[in-house]
Amino acid sequence: MSQEEPTLPEELLLLALDPSRGKPFCRNRYLEFGMAGAALAELELRGRISESRGKVTVDQPLLPGDPVLAQVLDLLPAPEKKRGTGGVGSPHWVRRTGRTVEGLYLDHLVDEDVLTRETRRFAGLLPYHRHPAGPRNWSAQARERFVTAEAAGFPDPRGRALAALVSAIGLSRFVARDGGRSRSAMRQLVREEWTAHAVHRAVQRDRASRSGGGG
Repeated sequence: MSQEEPTLPEELLLLALDPSRGKPFCRNRYLEFGMAGAALAELELRGRISESRGKVTVDQPLLPGDPVLAQVLDLLPAPEKKRGTGGVGSPHWVRRTGRTVEGLYLDHLVDEDVLTRETRRFAGLLPYHRHPAGPRNWSAQARERFVTAEAAGFPDPRGRALAALVSAIGLSRFVARDGGRSRSAMRQLVREEWTAHAVHRAVQRDRASRSGGGG
């Protein structure tokens, strides 16, 4: 990982995790969805995938030059020979692969000493992990980059994608500095960015399921 040019999944993870406690500020299931959406956004920015009518297709199956993104790309269906066929529904893919994608990036950032891994046990039995900042703690830089982009109105595609994803997973109130006006603008971006919209739909489905309103 490059401190100067983190990928969107790396940036989202750095914003989402409390650097001291290693716990997400938002609901972890929503962070999983967000990580899958961020990976799709990164692949789209690199020209590897495209989306049409809710379907994601691989346009350039060659490895993207990033070992973690290459693994994510392998989770998408191979491109069909006939143009306009195949693909996978973006909300379905986000729900199905979110935990896997998050795990790939957590492992990567632990390997890079950006995060550490603490294993704990629920009720002394079930193990779970926390990921506080590691020796190469870049959480502060991630927040600084986000605040700078926010102050400028998220002028570039990468910044807009990240802001939309932050809003979609309920993280905006923890990282936005400009109050309600900024959070409102970020909610609008969710409707404009298909990756964040897919994440938002996954979040809404999860909420409905937990409240007994659907499966």
